[in-house]
Amino acid sequence: MLVIENCRLTWPDFAADYSLSVKAGSLCAVIGPSGGGKTTLLHMIAGFETPEDGTLAFNGQDLMPLEPAKRPMAIVFQDHNLFPHLSVAQNVGLGLRPSLRLTADEKHLIAEMLDSVGLHGFASRKPGEMSGGQRQRVALARALVSGRPLILLDEPFSSLDPGLRRDMILLADKLRRKRSVTMLMTIHTPEDVADVADQMVFVADGKVVASGPPAAVLNSSLAPRIAAAVSDS
Repeated sequence: MLVIENCRLTWPDFAADYSLSVKAGSLCAVIGPSGGGKTTLLHMIAGFETPEDGTLAFNGQDLMPLEPAKRPMAIVFQDHNLFPHLSVAQNVGLGLRPSLRLTADEKHLIAEMLDSVGLHGFASRKPGEMSGGQRQRVALARALVSGRPLILLDEPFSSLDPGLRRDMILLADKLRRKRSVTMLMTIHTPEDVADVADQMVFVADGKVVASGPPAAVLNSSLAPRIAAAVSDS
């Protein structure tokens, strides 16, 4: 389980104080207004932001002392962060070894991962030769091939058209179940994930305002506020 208790961060113009629990192996969708603290929450979990106090643990392991590279998680960003001069296989291989000194078994694992995200035959291509949806598949493959049990996805599919965005959400969910990983996904279209996510979290003003099954959150007394926040994000 991911456990966050009273993790506080402050800046001159913004303050956050997060408390949240996410069951291991689940998909948690994080929604909320633009600037409300969704990305800050993920960055704190990943180690890019350091809480002033509080508890941050995953599967019983205290994450606070660990630098980002040592934490048991991988992150997928909206802009996918692929290296344009590297091939698809090399970009995915970075999830295993930053040096790209890969063994034969690791190269086989990369090929299997590319197959699993629907990119068979794309290993030698460069990111610039691919569509936005294909590049996000590469980024997802790189996160999953790392074998880390917690995957953070920060608005990963927001630039895609609605049909492709939905396809990518379903693919991420399928791979999450197959590999028994925990996923936290920030998203500004809750309707795309409402029937897929195990948990939905509404974040606003730097706090977790609501958390629970998607239907319960979306149909709660917060529904008008959520609708307004989503339209602004």
